[in-house]
Amino acid sequence: MPKEMLPLVDKPIIQYAVEEAVASGIEQIVMVTARGKTAMVDHFDVDVELETLLEDRGKLEQLAAVRHVSALARLGTVRQGRPLGLGHAVCITRDLVGEQPFAVVLGDDVIDAEPPAVRQLIDLFDRVQGPVLAVERVPMDQVGRYGVIDAEPLGDGTYRIRDLVEKPSRDEAPSDLAIIGRYVLTPDIFEVLAGVREDRTGEIQLTSGLRELLRQRPIFACEVQGTRHDTGNKLGFLKATVYYALKRPDVCGPLAAYMRRLLDEMDGHC
Repeated sequence: MPKEMLPLVDKPIIQYAVEEAVASGIEQIVMVTARGKTAMVDHFDVDVELETLLEDRGKLEQLAAVRHVSALARLGTVRQGRPLGLGHAVCITRDLVGEQPFAVVLGDDVIDAEPPAVRQLIDLFDRVQGPVLAVERVPMDQVGRYGVIDAEPLGDGTYRIRDLVEKPSRDEAPSDLAIIGRYVLTPDIFEVLAGVREDRTGEIQLTSGLRELLRQRPIFACEVQGTRHDTGNKLGFLKATVYYALKRPDVCGPLAAYMRRLLDEMDGHC
């Protein structure tokens, strides 16, 4: 089971990412898959047998939900044969993306925002006509988990990037502005990534490509306004599950009451 298919309440993590992209105005989705991850693609395919079964049984609400998923966007796929990092994953989409700006959405980061996080980046891109990265302020003891930017503030949570550092130590971090899983990039990044060498972990880092691209053109950052959960770790996944469940009117009340009772019963035990 790909971790992207784990459900947050009743939708897999990957669907939140696709729905965000569509709500931001994106019509064509290119999904980078790997061995064992075909379920992600199948989830967005038309399931004739299931639709017929639901229709025959009069389960129209469930039928509408199933059809909503398959009609979200035009979907293309490209397979990453080996786990060579985010930079490589972006690079292999070149033939499908072509010579046009594009967004990169990492499924692990689930962001609840209005306007959607990708839309916030697109709006800044339209103003500056250059690559835009999503950033978020993180505690200094966590900067070593992210790419971190050194940047000039432009106002309203926007920045012009001076440098990028991949997973710095706390003492070496230029700021507490960490790059999170949303980017709007220009097609010139492909040529740059093609020349990036694997790092000591054997991966091609997108941050390394962006640092090289920074020598050729300005790159900007947008401090995304919204609530982000990193579902790539256990605690983040559990937090996201509770967060989205409490936003659901059909389960919010009973779940909140259960949590209060459970916390009272476990007082001092966790």
